[in-house]
Amino acid sequence: MTPSTSSLQGKTILITGASSGMGAATALALGQAGAKVVLTSRRESACLDMAHAVEQAGGQAMALAVDVTQEAQIQSAVAKAVAHFGQLDGAFNNAGLLLPGRPLHELDTETMQASWLTNVMGVFWAMKYEITAMLSTGGGAIVNNASIVARVGFPQIAHYNASKHAVMGLTQTAALEYFQRGIRVNAVLPGPIETPMALQGFGSAEQLAAVMGTTPAGRAGRPEEVARPVLFLLSGAASYISGQALMVDGGYTVQ
Repeated sequence: MTPSTSSLQGKTILITGASSGMGAATALALGQAGAKVVLTSRRESACLDMAHAVEQAGGQAMALAVDVTQEAQIQSAVAKAVAHFGQLDGAFNNAGLLLPGRPLHELDTETMQASWLTNVMGVFWAMKYEITAMLSTGGGAIVNNASIVARVGFPQIAHYNASKHAVMGLTQTAALEYFQRGIRVNAVLPGPIETPMALQGFGSAEQLAAVMGTTPAGRAGRPEEVARPVLFLLSGAASYISGQALMVDGGYTVQ
């Protein structure tokens, strides 16, 4: 455990999309920091496996089947987390959807609506109930998973770009509304990261590799390289940081 994460020991942190990728890496890192981790995902069996891994790493864990496109399921998950662990201290709203794209004039309404429902409404509902729980116990910290496309354009994924810009709007507005009430809200903005969702969204390993090769780092990021900044933003080491967009992109956006 590092000094920056020592303040997370015993804290209850909820993660959406915790069964793989950046969510799973963050759950494991939180376990190693001694946190109580509430893992949520539509993939219940994979979530249970990750909960076991968190416990093996030194944390406590509970796994819940949650579809973030269903408001009632998110509300229930937060309530169960509080009932089981006593309170909610933090959250990583990580669940997202990256569907294959096309030029905007060819983009179908169903793709845009599906992206908005998961990436925006899912984050909105999560924040709504997380903040409600945190206000009742004196505060906490929230990190939303946005993307570098919340800051720069990227062709043929207007549905994803628009949704991630909206996530930053939610993040910054909540940061203004709740800092003085003890809740900090920030976002990580990953660049190309080796995750199953990235492979699905780009359509092939070759296309994904081509994008990953455009970073100054010359490689894709690893999920644990996003997890570490998330833990920092959740921890007491980031006590004066709110409303920020932390790029985790191998230098992509400074080119």
